Amino acid sequence: MGLFEISDLDKLEETGVCVKCDLSGANLSEANLTNAYLSSANLSNADLTNADLTGATLKLANLTGTNMRGVILTNAYLSSANLYRADLTSANLTSANLYKANLKVVNLTNANLSGANMTGSNLIRANLRGANLTSANLTNARLDNTNLTGTIFCGTKMPDESFNDSGC
Repeated sequence: MGLFEISDLDKLEETGVCVKCDLSGANLSEANLTNAYLSSANLSNADLTNADLTGATLKLANLTGTNMRGVILTNAYLSSANLYRADLTSANLTSANLYKANLKVVNLTNANLSGANMTGSNLIRANLRGANLTSANLTNARLDNTNLTGTIFCGTKMPDESFNDSGC
């Protein structure tokens, strides 16, 4: 058990809605959280390994240090979420909205970010090794010291608003 509030976990399981909940350190691995509403929730250091958060709303959520390996975040809304040092290895973020998200030092190795909106996101020192950024939007994103080895770019809108088709 983590430091989270049991009542918050119960609320999430019963209603799928948990605004400003404290779920820090919670074990939610393989949980079905499709369309869950977790705006401003604290999920820091939680285990979301292989969880399904398709269509979930995580606006302003704290996901610092969260284990999200293999998580499904297709069409999820993570605008201004804090994912500092989160592990999203092999995560599916197809068409996710990561507008102005903090992705500093995040691990996105082999993640699928095709069609993702990452406008204004902070990806400083992030690991995107082997990630798929096909049709992703990186306008005004910070990519300082980001590992882009083997990253797939095809129709990708870069921080300077140019398009990168090097992986098509």
